[in-house]
Amino acid sequence: MSNLNEYKGIWVLFELFEGEAKKVSYELLSPANDIKEHTGEDVVAVILGSGSKEIAKEALKMGADKALVVDHKDFDRYDSDLYTDTVEAMAKKYEPSSMLIPATNNGRDMAPRLAVRLQTGLTADCTSIAYDPEVEAVAWTRPAFGGNLMAQIFCSEHRPQLGTVRPGVFKTMEAQDKDGEIVEFPYQASEDVHRIKFIEYVEEAGGQDVDLEGAEFIISGGFGLGKKENFEMIEELANALDGTVGTSRAAVDAGWISHIHQVGQTGKTVQPKIYVAIGISGAIQHLAGISSSDTVIAINKDPEAPIFKVADYGIVGDLFEVVPLLTEKIKEIKSK
Repeated sequence: MSNLNEYKGIWVLFELFEGEAKKVSYELLSPANDIKEHTGEDVVAVILGSGSKEIAKEALKMGADKALVVDHKDFDRYDSDLYTDTVEAMAKKYEPSSMLIPATNNGRDMAPRLAVRLQTGLTADCTSIAYDPEVEAVAWTRPAFGGNLMAQIFCSEHRPQLGTVRPGVFKTMEAQDKDGEIVEFPYQASEDVHRIKFIEYVEEAGGQDVDLEGAEFIISGGFGLGKKENFEMIEELANALDGTVGTSRAAVDAGWISHIHQVGQTGKTVQPKIYVAIGISGAIQHLAGISSSDTVIAINKDPEAPIFKVADYGIVGDLFEVVPLLTEKIKEIKSK
């Protein structure tokens, strides 16, 4: 193993779908640049798939200093073996000091494989990233013990430092009109590596399109609603605000609403302009998923509910009285 100080470069692994980079890829350029402020290392976007060179140009504008690409159709569909083999080869050649990987299904599959291959550590499902100059390492923060506390983890003795980061945790940087170096990594197509055959892409069960991560307005109902039928109130308010319906784990566990609406540690991490929490107490697992919201509004009859500690605006009252009045008022305003 090389001396730890010889490892240079903060890598952000981009994830593509249907030829486009997922939003989380650009989000991770933000914490990468925060680390750069302390280490002075280049932020490198690592992009695999057809059209990588064009996406690399956008990555340079959104915070990357360089881009390392494999512009080949073999990477248009995720393949565990192919992706892991290729990124491993890249990492062994260029020796980055850290790698930020989206905590998507694909990222969660590849990251532990890479950690074993590179003989290093991995912190999964991070909700915060910083650099600790005293330890001279990245401080990866993630929920622990069922989300009841937040653990700060260091990989002090090995490189690269690996972490998967949930979508929606960080905001994208402002675009800049700048260029940077785009390096093509040599790839030799081989049938030997392909043990997986792509058959078809199936939309999530139920066919519902619930884009919590990209929503500007999220109206979430929790266990305080009492029963499944009362989610109609949440849906009506969401429709009035042109928003998206969210929920807490307790309501999902009760079978009142599908998990694809779940916000929190075991659901989606979101960053809407407005997040409305209705009948949600505010357990740390849920709060971990809404910390990047611009504005949080809480409606709860319990004045001591933890949700009020993070809310920008709070209404202490009976949600069955407050929500219909709020919905009516919003409809009235929109009709003018």
